[in-house]
Amino acid sequence: MQLNLFSLLYLLIMPEFTISKTFFLFLLFFIIPLVLFSQNFSLTGYVSDINSGEELLFASITTNDNTKGTVSNEYGFYSLTLPKGKYKIIFSYSGYQKKEIEIELYKSFSLNVGLKQIDNEVEEVVVTGERSDKNVTGTEVGTIQIDLKESKLVPVIFGEQDIFKSMQLLPGISSGSDGNSGFFVRGGDSDQNLILLDEAPVYNASHLLGFFSVFNSDAIKDLKIYKGGVPAQYGGRIASVTDIRMKNGNLNRWETSGGIGLISSRLTVEGPVFKNKSSVIFSARRTYADLLVKAFKKEYTDLNLYFFDLNAKANIKFGNKNRLFLSGYWGRDIFGMDFIGFDWGNKTATIRLNHIFSASVFSNTTFIYSDYNYGFDAGFNNFNIALDAGIYDYNFKQDYNWYLKNNRTISFGWQSIYHRFKPMGFKIIQTADSLSEDKITETKIDEQKALESSFYFAEKHTFNNELSAEYGIRFNLFNNIGYAVEKTYNESGEVVDSVTHKNNEFYHHNFCFEPRINITYLINKTSSFKASYSKIGQFLHLLSNSTSGSPTDMWIPSSEKVLPEISNQFSFGYFRNFSDNNYELSFEGFYKLLSNQVDYKDGADAFGNPDIETELVFGKGRAYGLEFFLKRNYGNLNGWISYTLLKSERQFDEINFGLPFSARQDRTHDFSLVLTYKFNPQIISSVTWVYNTGDAVTFPAGKYQIDGQIINLYTERNGDRMPDYHRMDFGITFIFNKNKRFYNELNISAFNVYNRKNAYSITFKTDEQTGKTEAERLALFGIVPSVSWNFKF
Repeated sequence: MQLNLFSLLYLLIMPEFTISKTFFLFLLFFIIPLVLFSQNFSLTGYVSDINSGEELLFASITTNDNTKGTVSNEYGFYSLTLPKGKYKIIFSYSGYQKKEIEIELYKSFSLNVGLKQIDNEVEEVVVTGERSDKNVTGTEVGTIQIDLKESKLVPVIFGEQDIFKSMQLLPGISSGSDGNSGFFVRGGDSDQNLILLDEAPVYNASHLLGFFSVFNSDAIKDLKIYKGGVPAQYGGRIASVTDIRMKNGNLNRWETSGGIGLISSRLTVEGPVFKNKSSVIFSARRTYADLLVKAFKKEYTDLNLYFFDLNAKANIKFGNKNRLFLSGYWGRDIFGMDFIGFDWGNKTATIRLNHIFSASVFSNTTFIYSDYNYGFDAGFNNFNIALDAGIYDYNFKQDYNWYLKNNRTISFGWQSIYHRFKPMGFKIIQTADSLSEDKITETKIDEQKALESSFYFAEKHTFNNELSAEYGIRFNLFNNIGYAVEKTYNESGEVVDSVTHKNNEFYHHNFCFEPRINITYLINKTSSFKASYSKIGQFLHLLSNSTSGSPTDMWIPSSEKVLPEISNQFSFGYFRNFSDNNYELSFEGFYKLLSNQVDYKDGADAFGNPDIETELVFGKGRAYGLEFFLKRNYGNLNGWISYTLLKSERQFDEINFGLPFSARQDRTHDFSLVLTYKFNPQIISSVTWVYNTGDAVTFPAGKYQIDGQIINLYTERNGDRMPDYHRMDFGITFIFNKNKRFYNELNISAFNVYNRKNAYSITFKTDEQTGKTEAERLALFGIVPSVSWNFKF
């Protein structure tokens, strides 16, 4: 008898069982029966692009009668277990030619397969990867995978290719503001989105205050976003997970690609160090708005206004069972002119080792470093002011995939993250004359440290032809670490007691138990019903006084006073494909309960405050809604329609008289239309139209006068609305000289074609002579034409 996950859960919660006994039972009931009684053999290997050697993630591997099958994992590895015999195995991936291979399986062996890309398959705007009906048959709920190559056809502001702008056109995902790459998922806050680049967390994913994302599309291979039904291997953010994978580098030949646009240029070089054994890729991007200004305006010679991104990765094979990946990212925004300077950015590094223990066990070991920091300095007269802050992570992960049978796959692993929080501190230097010393005034807040550890266990199980499920658990333990002075406050925010914790002393613990389950029931071959439940905890919190986020927002850890945020999400959906999977239709609904939400109290004193916890309030929230998605995959005309109906609200005892109020991102209606038309293999056009309800905001309800000064009166929090937003974008791409040696294209696009003056902000000013108050509306962008040239050779 084999022990399933539900039985294991029972053993784990029984108090008389220790961890060692539980693990012994795990070995006894899982491994021994598998080794002694298994009569099957396994076919394993990697699925990749035959030209570049890039692994194809989530490719489909099935027998020709479609009765047995599997998909490749996040690293392109697959394992298919079958009884002894002869088979025809079909390997397929969207946008690639299928490959059928005959095998005689009398022992377990390895078979690496390369697939050839279909020429001129530009008509698939966005594909979900995997098999063409995976949206119906798979266990994933609220999950979208984006093909980066095809998403480049979507017109965006300034013509700069941006995967996050394409992602905002999908159901359940809304943009931060006009032209902004920030996003909200299913009514959650922006800091509740976990963004991973080669498994490294990216804490600020925006350039130029949010108008561009930090991800250079030329260096990215795959993007997958989980809005609900998040697998147990992910944790730490309660709204969504965006898993981004960098390219590994071409294993077969050297290639150079890039592009030149109005405000930025890109260059990528990749190729083999030893053919089919190791490869490298280097990618760089930089804007040059400051160089253009300097060229035409000589008085701005001291201007620095640009951002850059550098991506690098190495991929090394050690035999057939080991692969080593080294990847890194460095990006930064630089702003400076005359006496003022401001810069911020991210750095990440990942060392990853894939190892195949056997035909059924695959492991991934990862070491990760992540760094986000910002700095500000200004000088005037004889004063100089400097400010800096940041957050740094050191991360170790161990993941295993265990392919028990074709209908059962076990995933388990653990992770430890050492967090260092460098709070905002500033220094003022007053330069003295030659007869005296400089005067230095410094405000420094003690650094905080924490250790976030987790263990997860999950099983993907196909019970029969109609019913399948993916269920799992995740255990999280968050420890604060000294040196620290832990303070106790009274109701007025005054310190009444304090305890000093020594260096490296563990002094406070938060625990979160997170069950996850996704269920799929196939109604027939073309339609299914899915449901999921997931509980997720978040131990890091972003404090922001701005509505759209800024580089100076501050991350803080959970503590005795600041409890971890918790989300309990229930979701369900109906999925249907038509016309041999050419059309995809889905209806999804969700309901989220949020606890331990964090916000500033009204009138908070946040800047450089060592007692920042006294300026916070804690409450709850909820978000619920419906999502509609219709997509056409093939043909000269294709694209999709996306619609979201949403309600998102928060409730704090100290805000809005304790009554629930709308979150700023509470947009009742959010609609997107994306169309792409292929006139011929050389000319492709695209158009998008978006509409959404205006953000919830707080406008003054009246005014009063004190000592001759007029002061606005505010009542209900977020009780008003910005004007509704809508916009149309258009783009056309001309492809020239498309051959094996050289490819280039010219893209012409226009953002906001009909020049709609969408409101970015509304302020209220009082005329001093008449006493009347007038609203002033600020619109950032009218129509923005762009042109860019892209090449590859």
